[in-house]
Amino acid sequence: MSRSASHDDPAADRLVSGHAHPEDTGDVGLRPQTLDDFIGQRLACDNLRVFVQAARARGEAMDHVLLHGPPGLGKTTLAQIVARELGVGFRATSGPMIAKAGDLAAILTNLERGDVLFIDEIHRLNPAIEEVLYPAMEDFQLDLIIGEGPAARSVRIDLKPFTLVGATTRSGLLTTPLRDRFGIPVRLNFYDPEDLEAIVRRGATKLGMTLTSDGAMEIARRSRGTPRVAGRLLRRVRDFAAVAGRAKVDRVATDAALLRLEVDVRGLDAMDRRYLSCIVQHYGGGPVGVETIAAALAEERDTLEDVIEPFLIQQGLIQRTPRGRMVTETGYRHMGLTPPARRDAPAPDLLDRVPSDSAAGKNADTGEFPS
Repeated sequence: MSRSASHDDPAADRLVSGHAHPEDTGDVGLRPQTLDDFIGQRLACDNLRVFVQAARARGEAMDHVLLHGPPGLGKTTLAQIVARELGVGFRATSGPMIAKAGDLAAILTNLERGDVLFIDEIHRLNPAIEEVLYPAMEDFQLDLIIGEGPAARSVRIDLKPFTLVGATTRSGLLTTPLRDRFGIPVRLNFYDPEDLEAIVRRGATKLGMTLTSDGAMEIARRSRGTPRVAGRLLRRVRDFAAVAGRAKVDRVATDAALLRLEVDVRGLDAMDRRYLSCIVQHYGGGPVGVETIAAALAEERDTLEDVIEPFLIQQGLIQRTPRGRMVTETGYRHMGLTPPARRDAPAPDLLDRVPSDSAAGKNADTGEFPS
């Protein structure tokens, strides 16, 4: 299960957000079904293919897998593919949904031998639930306390061997004991435009949409390296093309549709450009503190740091410095502005400055000072 958008989620209304939206359920039919169909993440897929084949050859449950990386890169899809390639059942839940040990016990005791249990946002597991999960992952045993007070007793339940696939966008928040129990850590990275173009073209085919190569590349370039964003933009472009009566969607039609959606050539949306404009127009390009920017934009500081700034930093459009945020030369050029003169040039040291002969009034011809 993926994180869904809500009114409390500052990324909920952003078209270019990698977090899941309720409308993204339409992507289910676009998802690859096997590792051979999965585009991108070549090293991760090649390694998973080896581990799956080895587990099947031994007739054992595969080792536990930790998928970590930014949202929207295919962690849930890969977990489903692993279960399909292993030929076992798939059960999905998320960290916040497991409220007490009994919830986890109910899930684990219903797993068949070799099944895949997928826990999304595993970094949000309750610490008490983690303690119950440790022996289940290591020894396939569940230790529970039944009852309260003097009548409480410990019960050990044997579990069938299973594979836990955990997914997280914040691997740094995982506790060390939990992280160490995953034998197969897999890092997912942002996609190249070429891989995204192939994903977009495959999606267009499944949607019955005639999309040219340059039109697919235009969507790919603006998708921020994220397949989920690419699929979302593809569906919106399809809507514009259908209303306009276009039988074939090319780069011009795609560009027009995405500009109406306020997604520019680099994948920035209105919120990103508002952030950059605030720093340039009101604070001379920076440096300026994040609290000041948050007050000027009427946004929460966490929204700026977690939702807006990461992509701008990845693209080299802003810098975080000890003195505050600064717009880079690349950021100025993207906004169609001329970068200011470099402000980090060393200031002249007035104490070491030696006055020249002319400045001191010395006669250049005689070498003497006037009386």
